[in-house]
Amino acid sequence: MPELPEVETIVRDIRPEVLGRTVVRAALSHTDVLRGVTRPTLIRGLAGARVDDLFRRAKHAVFVMGARRLVVQPGMTGSLVVHDRPLNEEEARYAVLRATLDDGRTLVYRDVRRLGTLLWLDAKGWARYDAAVGPEPLAREFTPAAMQAQVGRTRQSIKKALMDQKLLAGVGNIYANEALFAAGIDPSREAVRLSASEWTALHRELVRILSAAVSGRGSTVRDYRTGTGAKGKFQLSLLVYGREGEPCVRCGTLLAGTHALDARITVFCHRCQA
Repeated sequence: MPELPEVETIVRDIRPEVLGRTVVRAALSHTDVLRGVTRPTLIRGLAGARVDDLFRRAKHAVFVMGARRLVVQPGMTGSLVVHDRPLNEEEARYAVLRATLDDGRTLVYRDVRRLGTLLWLDAKGWARYDAAVGPEPLAREFTPAAMQAQVGRTRQSIKKALMDQKLLAGVGNIYANEALFAAGIDPSREAVRLSASEWTALHRELVRILSAAVSGRGSTVRDYRTGTGAKGKFQLSLLVYGREGEPCVRCGTLLAGTHALDARITVFCHRCQA
């Protein structure tokens, strides 16, 4: 699933293309991506709506459209691209939402396996959503102490805690693996048992890696595409994720992998993350 760097890249790519534009008409091919809204309500609401702002919150792209917000979670196979030409056959096949803009271009939400979600929220709905999500790890006020206070109060494994969107926004499996390796922390450790110095190290490495991944336009491990339809580049810099059974870049020990912590693959070094 696209994480913070991937969604941030998409938003930065398409924001200049859609800001201030008005949706002339919209079409939705499938309803299984909708949450809390019907197809007729969404289509009627989008028609004539102006994109006043676009930003990322956690793993979602948030289109501010008057009193409403279109909240898009791309999911594992979703993407957002603005097209200035007709879609080709392959693009059209998986185009779930098409919003024709007032300059003739089309904003397309494409989702091969339709694992993403679309929400159409009023002010109260947005406030509830926003309040249920943890702080942004790249925000200036997110200090090591703030991270410890927010994430370090649970007995969950630290890896699972980093991925809990109620505790921390935008971090998923890829960057949790990478940050814990970089900080030298065993992913199975209970979050509440980390020391202040370990929180400082983990905060430093998480912020560094997320920032570098944004600069690298995200990680394309399988399906992720940027807002221009290109692949990301940060997958070339991953040190543990996807490298189970390969030598650790630091000590040469073969990297281990387990699904025991949270049903996702956790890759780590027994020696460097003791």
